[in-house]
Amino acid sequence: MDSLNNYRKVVKQLLTEYAEIPVFDSGTKNEIIFDWENDRYMLINIGWFNEQRIHHCVIHIDIIDGQVWIQANNTDRLIAEELVAAGVPAKSIVLGLQPPEVRPYTAYGVPTREQQRESLKV
Repeated sequence: MDSLNNYRKVVKQLLTEYAEIPVFDSGTKNEIIFDWENDRYMLINIGWFNEQRIHHCVIHIDIIDGQVWIQANNTDRLIAEELVAAGVPAKSIVLGLQPPEVRPYTAYGVPTREQQRESLKV
């Protein structure tokens, strides 16, 4: 349970730091979403730009079965490397944004349960 609480703390800190980065347009803003009950965490950019609605997922991270899943990373930064630098073991990070058949060949973890792999296929 200690590592799970640490993962939550690290994810919260990471997304909070990213949310503080100024957006390029004053019509939009960064918002962070922390769903503690379901362990879902997101940074979104929301607002208006050139009379168009902006609702963009910047980063989406879930904690599933004690592993940190990077579901979306629409930045130019290597979020997984930042998580490792913050103390999350590489084997506890799953690149959910990568196809399931590619994940075993990355430097990061694979899902701990076969059911988890199947449920995330599209």
